[in-house]
Parts: sequence; structure tokens; C-alpha cells
Amino acid sequence: MQTILRHTLRLALMTAYAAGLAFAAPQSQDPPTPAQDPAKTPPPAQQPAPTQTQAPQQQTGSQPVQQKDTVTPKNSKEDVEAIGNRSVGKGINLYSLEREISLGKGLAQEVERSSKLIDDPVVTEYVNRVGQNLVRNSDARVPFTIKVIDSDEVNAFALPGGFFYVNSGLILRAQEESELAGVMAHEISHVTARHGTKNATKGELMQLATIPLILLGPGGWAGYGLYQGLNLAIPVTYLKFSRDAEREADFLGLQYMYKAGYDPNSYVTFFERIQADEKRRPGTIPKVFSTHPPTPERIENTQKEIARILPAKQEYIVTTSEFDTVKARLRNIMFSRKVNDNAPGKPTLRTKTEQSKKQPTGNDPTSADDDRPTLKRRPDSQP
Repeated sequence: MQTILRHTLRLALMTAYAAGLAFAAPQSQDPPTPAQDPAKTPPPAQQPAPTQTQAPQQQTGSQPVQQKDTVTPKNSKEDVEAIGNRSVGKGINLYSLEREISLGKGLAQEVERSSKLIDDPVVTEYVNRVGQNLVRNSDARVPFTIKVIDSDEVNAFALPGGFFYVNSGLILRAQEESELAGVMAHEISHVTARHGTKNATKGELMQLATIPLILLGPGGWAGYGLYQGLNLAIPVTYLKFSRDAEREADFLGLQYMYKAGYDPNSYVTFFERIQADEKRRPGTIPKVFSTHPPTPERIENTQKEIARILPAKQEYIVTTSEFDTVKARLRNIMFSRKVNDNAPGKPTLRTKTEQSKKQPTGNDPTSADDDRPTLKRRPDSQP
């Protein structure tokens, strides 16, 4: 009798073990036989645990942030309804708005001297219209001039005084109009918060503070060495300030794109795609994010701000057919440019290194390089 019970218990255990394996296998299908029912209690305690902890982490980025119907802003800076009537950009600044515009104009001239601009009217008018819509829904106190640079770099930057440049590479990298608008809103925020001139003010104040050290310090002008030493510490201070500026630009940019009607989640989506591309191919992070990459902390902070300060809307602008049309047109322009640049017969500049490879010895008279000038004695010349 005991032998029969032992065999029966062994068969039950083997059946339960087989059922557990079948239930835990990811590629298996639903158990067809009821013989596995008694064995369902142990496996669920083991199987759901990893999926419940991992699934929310994988899906947080792809799912839109849940927004409240009504929010209670703590101050005017958090109140999107007060945009345009609040004190954004206040603080210590040695630059008046007029001087800031003059400074930006000079910098813009340097940019345009060293860059090639896209002059296609369809592309430039569209980008300018998207940008000016964001400016109208921002805290800007200066007019904006928006132009497109012919460059494959995924980048955009706004100079003090409202001189704003968008690279063609950024337009082609964005998958939706709201993603492009999010990056543009972020750069517009640097101007509305006057980060550029505040940064310059901080540098000037540090330089002024070192004048007594130079003139009155030990050794008189020998104190210049100390001044140079202090200069080495300035970038560290700027780095901290710059990080704070990026946080503020994220904060304000979300509000501006939301106020203009765009889905703020698109800003997070663009961040996450850049981050995923960087993980797959390190070193490919766009220039616009090179100094302050979209880290998980930055993405998480952006998601928290969306949920905390932006009330839910019934509809958002995600993308438009015009964006797709302009993007296709710009892609054709860039392709035509590359074809023309690589056309046969076009003059090319040869580097010194390439020349030296063609001319292994500088004084070799038997060199076969036809392009190299040679000196010959005239037949009628006397030795």
C-alpha cells in the first residue's frame, strides 16, 4: 500500500513540475488539459514578479504622461495662463535689451558669414511660421529672426536678442512637427530667460572682481598670474549655471509648446529616441544635446512637470501634412546639393598631406605629377 502511495505521489509531483515548466515558458501556449490545474498555484508566485517590475519601466516612455484636468500653480512662473505677463528673465544683468539685440546682431553676422543658409522660400517660410507661433506664445520681449542653416548637424541655437538658427539636420531628424516645435521652444526659452547675457554678465563681474588682485596684490602686476589661475575656475562656474539654465529652458519650453497647441509629450519622445540612438551607437548624440544629453533624470523631470503644471487638453497638434511636405522638399534640396558638390570636373582643394604623398621626395626631377610646376633652363642661357 505504501508503495502505491509513493508512486502516486511521485507521479503527482512530476505532473506538477511539468505543468510549471509549461506555464513558465514564454513561447508556450495555453495548457489544453485540466491535469495542470492543481499545479497552477506555485508557478504564478514566480512568474509574474519580473514582468510586473519591468513592464512599467519599459512602457513609461512610450505612454503619454497623465495630466490633470485642473492644476494649481504655485507662482506665476508655473502658470501657463500668465505667459507673456510675468517676470521671466529677471536677475542681475549688465545688458539692456537694446544692447542685447546689438550683441546678438553682431554674433548673427558672424554666423551667417561662416554658414550657408537655406534660401528655399517654402522651407524658410514654414520654419519661420512655426517659430513665430511659439514666440507669440512665450515670454519674449524682443523680436525674433529665424533662419535655416544648410547643415546635416542635428542642432538649433538662439543668440541673444532673438536671432534664431535651425539646422536642416534637425528638421530631417524630427519625425513630427511637435518634436521640431519642442526643440525650438527650448531654444526660444534661452532668449526669453536671457541666459546668454546673464552668462556674459557673470563673466564680466568675475573679471571686475579680480582687478584689485592684479593691481594691489603681492608683486603688483605679478598678480596677473593669479588672475590667469582664477580664469581656469570660471568654466566650472559656467557649467553649474549652464545646467540650471538648461533646466529652466526645459521648464519654459514645455509651457511654450503647450500654449501654442502642441503635445508636450513629443518633447519627451524626441529625448527618448535620441537616448536610444546613443545607446545603440555611442557618439551619435546630436550637437544640440552634446553638452546636456537627455539623461533619464532629465526625461523624468520633464514628465513630472507635464503632469504637475500643464492641465489636460482635449486636442493637441502632433504633426501636419505640411511638415511632411516641407521635410520631403528639404531632403531633396540636401540630396541635390550633395550631388552637385560631388559632380565630376568640379575644382577640389588638395591638402598638403595629399601633395606630399604624390611627391615622396621634394627635389625629385623624375616625378610623374603633371600638376607640379618645374623649372627648366632656357636653351640660349649661358652657364
